[in-house]
Formats: sequence, structure tokens, C-alpha cells
Amino acid sequence: MFRTYQELFRRIFIATDAAIVVVSFLLAWWLKFDSGWIPHAGHLPLLYYRGPLLIAVIVFVLANGVARLYEPMRAKSLFYEAYSVAKGVILGTIVLMAALYFAKMQEFSRDVIALFTGINFGLMVGERIVVRSVLRSLRRRGLNQRFLLIVGWSAATRRFLEALEAQPWFGYRVIGYLRYEGDDASRATVPCIGAVDDIRCVLEEHLVDQVVIAAPRDRVGDLAEVISACEAVGVQSLILPDYFDLLPARPRFETFGDVPLIDTRHVPLDDAVNAFLKRAFDIVFSLGVLIGLSPLLVAIAIAVKLSSPGPVLYVQERVGKNRRTFKMYKFRTMYWDPGADRAERDCAEEADLRSAGWTVKGDPRRTRVGAFLRRTSLDELPQFWNVLKGDMSVIGPRPERPVFVERFREEVPRYMVKHRVRPGITGWAQVHGWRGDTSIAERIRFDIEYIENWSFWLDLKIVWKTIKHGFVNENAY
Repeated sequence: MFRTYQELFRRIFIATDAAIVVVSFLLAWWLKFDSGWIPHAGHLPLLYYRGPLLIAVIVFVLANGVARLYEPMRAKSLFYEAYSVAKGVILGTIVLMAALYFAKMQEFSRDVIALFTGINFGLMVGERIVVRSVLRSLRRRGLNQRFLLIVGWSAATRRFLEALEAQPWFGYRVIGYLRYEGDDASRATVPCIGAVDDIRCVLEEHLVDQVVIAAPRDRVGDLAEVISACEAVGVQSLILPDYFDLLPARPRFETFGDVPLIDTRHVPLDDAVNAFLKRAFDIVFSLGVLIGLSPLLVAIAIAVKLSSPGPVLYVQERVGKNRRTFKMYKFRTMYWDPGADRAERDCAEEADLRSAGWTVKGDPRRTRVGAFLRRTSLDELPQFWNVLKGDMSVIGPRPERPVFVERFREEVPRYMVKHRVRPGITGWAQVHGWRGDTSIAERIRFDIEYIENWSFWLDLKIVWKTIKHGFVNENAY
């Protein structure tokens, strides 16, 4: 039922957004050519714009989907709503102009496009404000409310109730919960109206539309009895698993034959379209960097060569996607010792990370040029070749050496999840300051958050944050 309501709201917004595109288009045309407020030398008839209007409707609905405007509604601030709408409008405008260019419709008025963009943004923000205000008002008056009964109290129950409170427009009201023997009633935030054994009587005495079964892990065996009681009185039941902490933010349900399966680690980049979009961006971006910054790359290579004897590039084995190792390239930043590789392998056998070669502040192994390159992250530029080859991505968790991976996988929970995607030159953890000699656990927390919530817009946001805050970082040693 929750999914049904979410789908209903999604379809409502798609339909109203399509209508807003048409209204915005017509209003922009009227303001430009018929209002008399804007001077013009002449114009094509409105019928000429039928094709562009149809293209605009399709493009903007798809762009809004990419901007995640049709995902389940959550209580967000007005600024966040406007920000999401702006992303969809900007993307839609860019794609629309490109489509008109390739369709050879250059006669299309640029002023109309500008007016259309502004009007469309304003109407879409207003639409969402009005819809939510109306729904909240209706729910407060008790119209079309649905009553829920919670069975049991688990760690997931509180988070479920918080989600309900954050989305009042769905109109769900919790009448109370039934407790299992041994439940700690002090943890409950809704009234206890009986024991689980009384469920049949409670359902017959109260108006209940749905039952949410939140049985603790040690009471899973009682599920069949509770579900049977719900079905006996014709009430829909849903299971709220107490093992939510083992699942990703968006678990995926599949079937094999007639057996249901839960994918405990499905990520957006498992989808072919998302993977293709990200890979296409990587290729275009890395080519642009390698070509555009080629003079800088040559200058750095000369500086490294003159700073101390040894090779220009430092090649190191790192662990990438699906735990495959690859050779990662960096500009050499340390004094070169032909026997260092063997020594490093010997030290890597030791437990202490610093003795294994972990770079720390004031490391005496760095050259003067190398210290500057590390501080400005310019030593990472050759990794765009790794991106072009497919070993890495522009955005993703930072790759580590095999010796560190073997240690961290035992010490840091869910550390290996980061290897579900290609490692990156920069990432969600890095733009939040978690790089260098900082907490591995915090890095992994941000890496998993990125992996589970990946979107093309999130990648662009990370690129922008990397550029905006500069490449200089106090933790880059």
C-alpha cells in the first residue's frame, strides 16, 4: 500500500509537470509576441512551435526523473525542493536546445526559451508547495486517513515511525502497538494497546487498515500466527524486518523461479544504463583533462625528473572493482631507491601501518617538488590514464594497496563494499575531508553512502566540490 501511494503521487506529479511545460511554453510565447511588453520585429506562427513543444514535454519529464523529482516524497526544505527542480529545469533546457539544434529548428526564439525556463521553474516550485500544503491540510482534518497497528517493537520500528511523521501527506495514523512478552515498553513512542496474543480481538474491536509486523529477531517464528490472524479478519499485513541494519538503503527484491530473494547489496551502478552513463562521463572527462592539461603534465614531469634521480611516474598495485588489482600511476613524489620495493613488501608483513609505508605528515621521504605535488594533489593527474583505461573512475572510493585491504577488511565493518564499484580519483569521502592519515571507518561510511545513493547529479556535485574547494588539502601528505 505504501508503494501504491508513492506510485500515485509520482504519476500525479508527472502529469502536472507535463501540463506545466505546456502552460509555461504558451505563456512564454504570449509574453514575447502578443503581450506588447517585449518589442520584436516579427515572429513565426504559434503552430510552428508544436514540434518543439512536444519535444519539450518529453525532455523535461525525463530530466525531472534524472533530477529525482519523482522519487518517494520526503519532508524537505523549500530550498531543497527548489534546488531539485532547478536541476531538472537546467538539464531539460540544455537537452531541449541541443535537440532543437540537431532537428534544425534554429529559428526558435531564444527569448521564448529564456522566459519558458523561468516560468517553468516558478510553476513547478509553486506546484509542489501547493500540493503538499493541500495534502497536509486534508490530513489534519482527518480526511481519508488510514489506521495502522504495530505488532512488536524492534530497532527498526522507531525509524519507520519517524518516516511516517516525515511524510504526513500519506495520511497514516498509528493507533498503537501490541507487545511481545519481554518487550521494553519504555522504548515505545506510541501507546501499547495489548499483547500480541490479543491481536484477533484488537483487530475486531478497532478500525485497522494495515498491520505492520515488527517482530524482533528472536520472535520471527511467530510471524505465521500473526499473519493468519490478520488474514482471518481481512486486514493487510506488512513485515518490517528487524535486520534492516544488514540491508542497504534501497534493498532490491528479486525472484528465482517462485522463490523470493532479497539482494542485500544492490547498488544503482549495477544497472546497465547507469553504468554506461558513468563510463561515458569518465571517458569524456579524462580525455578532456589529459588533452587540456597536457602542457602542465609535461611541466610536472620535467620538475620531477630534475628534483631527484629516478623515474617520473610511480607505479603501484592497488585493489579495484571486484577486488581485481591494477597498476595505478602517480607522479613520483619521494626519493627513489631501487631496493625500496622489496623493503616495502617486507615491511608490509608487519602489523603497524606506518612501518608498512603509510605516508604521514612531515614524511622525510618526500622531495621538495613531491611535497608540493601532494599538497596540491597534482601527483594524482596521471590517474586519468587509469580512468581512460577503465581501471578507475573520476568519482569513486579511493583505491588502497592489497596489504592495507587485507588488514582493513578485518578491522573495519563493510570495508569490502567499496570494491563493488570502480575506485575514483576523488570521491564523497575526499570532498568531506577524509583523506590522508584520517579515520578509515569514516571514509568507508561516506564511500558506502555514495555507492548506495549514486546518481549522475551526485557525481557532478562531487566534481564541483572538488573544483570549488580546490585541490589543496591539509591531510594530503
